[in-house]
Amino acid sequence: MICSRCQLSTFAATSLPPVIANWFSARGWSPRQHQLDVLASYQSGASQLLIAPTGAGKTMAGFLPSLTELVDGKFEGLHTLYISPLKALAVDVHRNLSDPIEDMRLPISVEARTGDTSASKRARQRTKPPHILLTTPEQLALLISHPHADLMFGTLRRVVLDELHALVTNKRGDLLSLGLARLARLSPQMRITALSATVARPDLLRDWIARPNPDRPTELLRMTGGAAPELAILQTEERLPWAGHSANYAHHELYETIKRHKTTLLFVNTRSQAEMLFQGLWDINDEMLPIALHHGSLSVEQRRKVEAAMADGRLKAVVCTSTLDLGIDWGDVDLVIQIGAPKGSSRMLQRIGRANHRLDEPSQALLVPSNRFEVLECEAAVEAVSESHQDSEDPHPGGYDVLAQHVLGMACAAPFLADDLYEEVIRAWPYRELTRKKFDRVLDFVATGGYALRAYERYARLKQNPDGTWRLSHPSVAQQYRLNIGTIIEEPMVRVRLIRSKEQKHGRTTGPIGAGGRVLGEMEEYFFGTLTVGDTFIFGGEIVAFEGIKDNEAFVSRAFSKDPKVPSYAGGRFPLSTYLAERVRRIMDSPQDWHKLPDQVSDWLRLQRDLSVVPDRNSLLVETFPRGSQHFLVCYPFEGRLAHQTLGMLLTRRLERMRARPLGFVASEYSLGIWGLGDLSGLIRTGRLSLDELFDEDMLGDDLESWLDESALMKRTFRNCAIIAGLIERRHPGKEKTGRQITMSSDIIYDVLYQHEPDHILIEATRHDAARGLLDIERLGQMLARVKSHIVHKPLTQISPLAVPVMLDIGREPIFGEARESAMADAAEELLRESMGEVDRTPF
Repeated sequence: MICSRCQLSTFAATSLPPVIANWFSARGWSPRQHQLDVLASYQSGASQLLIAPTGAGKTMAGFLPSLTELVDGKFEGLHTLYISPLKALAVDVHRNLSDPIEDMRLPISVEARTGDTSASKRARQRTKPPHILLTTPEQLALLISHPHADLMFGTLRRVVLDELHALVTNKRGDLLSLGLARLARLSPQMRITALSATVARPDLLRDWIARPNPDRPTELLRMTGGAAPELAILQTEERLPWAGHSANYAHHELYETIKRHKTTLLFVNTRSQAEMLFQGLWDINDEMLPIALHHGSLSVEQRRKVEAAMADGRLKAVVCTSTLDLGIDWGDVDLVIQIGAPKGSSRMLQRIGRANHRLDEPSQALLVPSNRFEVLECEAAVEAVSESHQDSEDPHPGGYDVLAQHVLGMACAAPFLADDLYEEVIRAWPYRELTRKKFDRVLDFVATGGYALRAYERYARLKQNPDGTWRLSHPSVAQQYRLNIGTIIEEPMVRVRLIRSKEQKHGRTTGPIGAGGRVLGEMEEYFFGTLTVGDTFIFGGEIVAFEGIKDNEAFVSRAFSKDPKVPSYAGGRFPLSTYLAERVRRIMDSPQDWHKLPDQVSDWLRLQRDLSVVPDRNSLLVETFPRGSQHFLVCYPFEGRLAHQTLGMLLTRRLERMRARPLGFVASEYSLGIWGLGDLSGLIRTGRLSLDELFDEDMLGDDLESWLDESALMKRTFRNCAIIAGLIERRHPGKEKTGRQITMSSDIIYDVLYQHEPDHILIEATRHDAARGLLDIERLGQMLARVKSHIVHKPLTQISPLAVPVMLDIGREPIFGEARESAMADAAEELLRESMGEVDRTPF
């Protein structure tokens, strides 16, 4: 049911208690239309999804029904459960909600419950909860796993889901959906209010929140009006890089921009980029502007300090990653800068919303492309945002590993009948099409480990009672479950602790590692395996030297170095959205519009047109050319790094079978380059190599299966599924496994299952995750279908201008510091001259 009824607002306006209406008027405010619509919809007995831009007062809209019902102080127990994707968001909402409650002197208790909440407070909250509890999906899973959860949630009237779009596309959303299905059974009177700013298909999100209680109406509410955001692309006189993601060329221009604005958020796409940008700005910060750094690997204390300083208006700028994408309300931010292409218009709109939380004034954003291809993507993003186009992901089917975790959690709460739990589970939207056969396989896995593991007592976590109910095999299982709950699986981490440098003697460190010291944050364990004592790297915005590692802690000291390493963090790189990729192809296929692009980029495209072919939007350009003793194939699918990496793996296997002798490949967001010893142009010209056969969709069949069987990717993905499903435990009471221990355990189990039970439910879950998350099989399949019989082959005698970026990636040497940028610029110019036939071709 879509609600656009004006009478709702009239009804809601008259329903506001005087104390709340007076609070608004005392500040010169009045409730906004969409806030009143949410209240009226709730009072009519419905659940609702509110779509409104950031800064429109969604949080007040979400809580207004709760404040209205609790205003008289007669309600006892938990009334409203607020669930957010971020602990920091729950804490921020707690602060922003507590202020008006105190101002109005309302008898309403509000508390937050996150992983940072003390154990005693969490225990008390289960027996004597506040009226409003602010928490996360993981904490909800913990709460419903306790016996007598029905007593805590029996009074629940409302669930508020904030930033819902950030949850429904991942496994945290699967966990949340299962939790909501349980709440709907514990609290049939419960109604859901979901809040979201950036949604491509609101109808799917409305169905997502309606599924747990299908008999209750669920209304879709939209906020209309508000000023459109203002976007611009940095106009620079500097030379635009051909490749890379650092945007070092723009540091001085960024610094001047920061000086002209009150508060600036500078978003980057990875933590490595955040460290590099922050260091680059501090190197030129002659006026000592207060600039801070915020990303997920920094310690909680450090992040909270930055957030507090921002809230107090003490910072001029913050360099940040997606950790600040959501929710936190900083009204003094008057500019958002996106470093590098945004990868999606919905993500860009979300980040723009962090600036200027005033609905009737436009938010301002500046895009700073890191290379020439990203100029095209930034231009596509500006066009998409101007049209308010959303390209957020749709919700996806639920994972079996998450379901296994939930089944065990429900056994921790109380014995259950399989029939009852199955009926409850399929009321979660991601599991609405789950067959009973699949459910029984998941249940069998939780109970026994599955056919290949049932002989091992350690995997027997459930037992069946004579009455048919399932119970825990031992009370200790519940403790282990609660220690290992959650779906966020990061690479094995070690704490980074700052200590004084050890004494130096003849250039070598001596003596034991000192104890104590401040924790700077966490880093992936594998990174320290690449270091030797004395190596320097950037972390937390400063240069440190590696002093050693002991147990789960790496020790570092402050240092000075002209060439520190920049940590390469696992994950964190966003995929290029399908919608923006199509727009980039459209821009390239529209030479009449190239004048809108910077001269450096439009001249580059014209040169490509003169010397080769510019890809059009519906075909796939494949260039082949020799260079030195090797031969190259470069294609331009524009489908994102994940899809291109998978394509590169599969193409090289096929080229090996065709005896083209490939040596390797490199993939970017926009193109794929393969090199080898075989004369690819000659093979195609003589018909011994067919591009239509090479790029045929059937590569996603046997070729993909045989590659997966041989690759380490399946073991890596299985490890994550096994941890989520509870087969492998990260934590024991008083002890935490190292990443090496977890990997060894998962590899052994994977080998056993793959050999003796290849159709095990976790192997199936692993294949699904690999195809969706690490390989992007669906998108690759769509691309191969799109270009079928539309492959344009251009044989060349030398590199093309469009191939320069990917050739730089192939020939790149690990150069650090300022020399890197100049070396890449020199190499790019040489390659460009070569494409025009101005220099001799020599191997790298």
